[in-house]
Amino acid sequence: MLSKPSHEESHRCATACQYGHCKMMAEPWFTRLVGLERKRSERSRKPFILVLLNMERLAGENGDYERLIENVLRAAISYTRETDITGWYRDGTVVGTIFTELGEAKPLDAAVKSVLSKVETALREHLGQEASTRIIVSCHVFPDEWTSDKPGGPTDSDLYPDLRRKPRSTWLHSAGKRIIDILGSCVALLLFCPVFLLISIAIKLTSKGPVLFRQERFGQFGKRFTFLKFRSMQVANDAKIHQQYVTKLIAGTLGKPTNGVFKIENDPRVTSVGRFLRKTSLDELPQFWNVLRGEMSLVGPRPAVAYEVKAYDFWHRRRVLEAKPGITGLWQINGRSRVCFDDMVRLDLKYARSSSLWLDLNILLRTPRAVVGGGGAY
Repeated sequence: MLSKPSHEESHRCATACQYGHCKMMAEPWFTRLVGLERKRSERSRKPFILVLLNMERLAGENGDYERLIENVLRAAISYTRETDITGWYRDGTVVGTIFTELGEAKPLDAAVKSVLSKVETALREHLGQEASTRIIVSCHVFPDEWTSDKPGGPTDSDLYPDLRRKPRSTWLHSAGKRIIDILGSCVALLLFCPVFLLISIAIKLTSKGPVLFRQERFGQFGKRFTFLKFRSMQVANDAKIHQQYVTKLIAGTLGKPTNGVFKIENDPRVTSVGRFLRKTSLDELPQFWNVLRGEMSLVGPRPAVAYEVKAYDFWHRRRVLEAKPGITGLWQINGRSRVCFDDMVRLDLKYARSSSLWLDLNILLRTPRAVVGGGGAY
């Protein structure tokens, strides 16, 4: 039978619950709330700030780490409002605070400076000058600018902990999906070898230039890679034609096309062989190499072009973040270019939410019929 705690033990427990681990939101819950706050910000158009306190350099304190954590939480309570959220961004080492509802974006720089000043002042007051200098404070603003050309992509990865840290069940699904991608791409590359040869000869005989078209595309989390297709256009062409069309398509200013297809018809840049390749989707075959390299998957959203991403609304970006790009997907088997851009994004997000090996198999089995039917392909 457990003995009744003493008055001193009860007081210590109450203090821990108020300032220590009991009060600190656990990592899975906090990272989930970061994701929910992103979606809320997409709708409200109001940015938020995520402040991270990395305490790894304090972990070596002899017997004092628990007390330091309590002091950090006291500091967080002093600089946050009732609507702000504090919790473990990384259990035991990194504390995060979400500063919500910051209003319009124009005075955002001033808001960031104000928040950082309050955080640093509170840490000095509650931990002292020496200990506070060993806490690494970083500030992350959502929506992030997506203007960086860094190799890892334009995203601020610290704003997406819920997407980058997958639970074990999701990890197992990802491993199974990758195995299918490797096996499927290897089989396809071997099976279509004669077709590769015939298409290459046809392209060379009918137009000048390389057989393959290479273009920088955005993979998951905005990581750039070289996307491969069979060349279906003349080498010397004006990319602005497509860029202007895509910008209007994303903005929703094109209106409903008379033929029901959201695609440039009778594009003068496309060769005669290219029209056939596009209609039959044979121009996509080299992407099995992208799948084998791990840059794409057999099933997923279509990889985005850089100028396309620049025109995205905030919520459109989730199609790049939440799933690896693929050769086929829900969009391809549900009308392709007959679907407007917003509906295409909704299909991509639906796939990301409900992704499973069974769904991938279903999409792969339905893709040949969609290709043969040619609906929405131009």
